[in-house]
Amino acid sequence: MNDKILILDFGSQYTQLIARSIRELNIYCEIQPCTKPIQYEPSLKGIILSGSPFSVNDPSAPKPDIKEMAQHLPVLGICYGAQLLAQQSGGEVAKSAHREYGRAHLHHILRDGFFAGIPEGSQVWMSHADTIKSLPKDFTIIAETEGIPVAAYKASAAYAKNPVYAIQFHPEVTHSIDGRQVLKNFTVTVCGCMQDWTPAAFVEESIAAIRKEVGNKKVVMALSGGVDSTVAATLIHRAIGKNLYCIFVDNGLLRKNEYEQVLEGYKHLGLNIKGVDAKKRFYTALKDISDPEQKRKIIGSGFIDVFHDEALEISDVTYLGQGTIYPDVIESVSVNGPSATIKSHHNVGGLPEKMHLSLLEPLRFLFKDEVRKIGRELGIDEIFIARHPFPGPGLGIRILGAITEDKVKLLQEADAIYIQQLRNSDLYGQVWQAGAILLPVQSVGVMGDERTYEYTVALRAVTSVDGMTADWAHLPHTFLAKVSNDIINQVKGINRVVYDISSKPPATIEWE
Repeated sequence: MNDKILILDFGSQYTQLIARSIRELNIYCEIQPCTKPIQYEPSLKGIILSGSPFSVNDPSAPKPDIKEMAQHLPVLGICYGAQLLAQQSGGEVAKSAHREYGRAHLHHILRDGFFAGIPEGSQVWMSHADTIKSLPKDFTIIAETEGIPVAAYKASAAYAKNPVYAIQFHPEVTHSIDGRQVLKNFTVTVCGCMQDWTPAAFVEESIAAIRKEVGNKKVVMALSGGVDSTVAATLIHRAIGKNLYCIFVDNGLLRKNEYEQVLEGYKHLGLNIKGVDAKKRFYTALKDISDPEQKRKIIGSGFIDVFHDEALEISDVTYLGQGTIYPDVIESVSVNGPSATIKSHHNVGGLPEKMHLSLLEPLRFLFKDEVRKIGRELGIDEIFIARHPFPGPGLGIRILGAITEDKVKLLQEADAIYIQQLRNSDLYGQVWQAGAILLPVQSVGVMGDERTYEYTVALRAVTSVDGMTADWAHLPHTFLAKVSNDIINQVKGINRVVYDISSKPPATIEWE
């Protein structure tokens, strides 16, 4: 089993960045709510306390016992974690005269193992409203900045059995120039973690774990054509072969020709798969429904019903395989301290209890880019690995307002032109996710000598690393002009094209 770092989340917007930074060091880590008890297993080598929107002086702020943790493992407190450690140990934390936000530079650095290789004047990123006024006994300042006398400190051996460090800045953001080195020093030098969590190791361990858990039992799994379900299915297939039964449902909300193309691709992968055409069933259920969350639920429940009917045709199934990944979990459930639920995800939470199936989710703690690395390690074709993410409800949430079969066909045609032009212009690989959105807006246009009154399509393209945050893609104007011209000329029913220049946050990637 790989060494592991545990990140206790207090609700910081940067918590996922801490996890990503550590995993990029080939060290496995998990995020856990700060309110959940810690399981001190042998593979756990250290604990990191995240930042938080709370003040440590807030009566309702979460305050787990840090000294107790340090009796078991090395601890690193970041921002809120640093302030909480100081307060619990008898120091003083008070509101800053002004919010300390932005770039700062470390000075008077004590270069022990924790700050090894960190140069004088190293730029770091601050983001806090409280400040540490004084440290308790048994603690030593190991760095300061121009405006913050306690930028970093450590506990003496008298405090606890294990090393304890605390920093007021955020090493996980790119603005902290040597932040990655600080995290490496803590995880490798202080905690003694081996940097052996690689794609090859993950594949080997996952296949072994699946074989051990599943044995000769059967697994049924729905595939979508996306990288997540494809990689998860391939992992499970490598472990149990034909005992994995895959089902690919056409809900009528896929991209143009996607059903046929993806089904053929899966057969080439050697997967045991069955295709199900359920378009009419979904169109009927969605008739006159405009509310986006209601649409998601209808599509999700409709998919479950179709999948359930098909699964019943397979005897003695024990497990349900899913391609759930970390962002799905984070956005759907408040697993991270006070993090908010943004939207429901149809692939989180499993199918109804009536199926009596155990969940098998081999990618549950991976970010999207990590899933792609695993897919390449498995030798999966780039046609699957490099595909943009596509929402589970498909075009159902890219048609704003009520869904009809005619609207789906309109959007499929416009979307197909857009995606193909991205490929033709070598822009597809530079974009994290792209798609067209059909708006419930009709406007006046002129084509030839005729007046038109037709729909508007919005084009969306974003750049991102893991989908947790995203910036709108700065596509060339000449490209956008050509796509707009082609859509309007080739898709009867659309006479206006616009481009979305909103980032996440505050917007989301999808419009619904």
